[in-house]
Amino acid sequence: MNWYDANKRDLPWRNSNDPYKIWLSEVILQQTRVNQGWEYYLRFIKKYPTVSALASAPEHDVLKLWQGLGYYSRARNLHAAAKFIGKEHKGKFPKDYNSIRALKGVGEYTAGAIASIAYNLPHPAVDGNVMRVYSRLFGITTPIDSTEGKKRIYETAVELLPPKNPGTYNQAVMELGAMVCLPAKPNCENCPIQDACYAYSNKKVTSFPIKQGKTKVRNRYLSYLVITHTGKILIRLRKTKDIWQGLHDFPVIESTKPIAEKQFLKEKKWKEVIAITKPHIKDVSEEYVHILSHQKLYARFYDIAATNEIKALPADCFWIKIKDLEKYAVPKLIDIYIRKKILTPNTLS
Repeated sequence: MNWYDANKRDLPWRNSNDPYKIWLSEVILQQTRVNQGWEYYLRFIKKYPTVSALASAPEHDVLKLWQGLGYYSRARNLHAAAKFIGKEHKGKFPKDYNSIRALKGVGEYTAGAIASIAYNLPHPAVDGNVMRVYSRLFGITTPIDSTEGKKRIYETAVELLPPKNPGTYNQAVMELGAMVCLPAKPNCENCPIQDACYAYSNKKVTSFPIKQGKTKVRNRYLSYLVITHTGKILIRLRKTKDIWQGLHDFPVIESTKPIAEKQFLKEKKWKEVIAITKPHIKDVSEEYVHILSHQKLYARFYDIAATNEIKALPADCFWIKIKDLEKYAVPKLIDIYIRKKILTPNTLS
């Protein structure tokens, strides 16, 4: 804790004990680096300064502000939890661990962080940094991604948690993992607990933490239909429980292997997705590769001009003006294509 006091980063959410601000920062940083999440945090606080302000916002606006952070279920859960607080807690952030833990999208770690930092309650906050620090410190050989491993490290965190200033202690251990006890090339020479570290003493720092193994990555091939007609473009709202739920993209043909350009219009799925009389393919993009946690997306965009108005639209699809594309929340993959091929300076002028 002395080390933390002297070396901690000056982060905006650390200047407050407001549980809403702490919660927001923790949700943003769950799958995001600090340098990227910082600006998003400031934008959210500016637009939604209180949990009540967030609760009253349309989900579309929340997702649009979140655009680019990925893992959009975090934003949907954040919004749903804010509404729940408004309804069940009269807009006041809950003050006990169990009530915090009951919020949608709030797990054991996030609840522990909020309870200890905002309310000084004795609950550990065990994130990836903490797991790495403790696995090295005590030489824990149980895989940290196993149920047994997670339980062992949590019990260790409970045992070490001081009754005084538990929130500061939790932040100190997390900061140690983020700044010193790094996954690769840890800065052991400047570690305040070097003398007590099992991994350092036994020259096994790179051997910890131990994991069971990586999850198999699934390949998905997406052929997007970017259809325009008389200054409008056809977009789709993703409603199914898949990646990017609640965001927008284009009608798509998904396949288990790449579709050759020459075979595109001959695909059986073509008529299932959309029926266009004499479609004119103006352009075919290069292949875009987008990597998610357990999926690898291979996307190609077909720029198609509809010579006639499409009477029967696919489910969840609708027309908008091309110039209004920026108003809709889209995943990063789609945003990259839109900015490169559609909303160029020429099209906006």
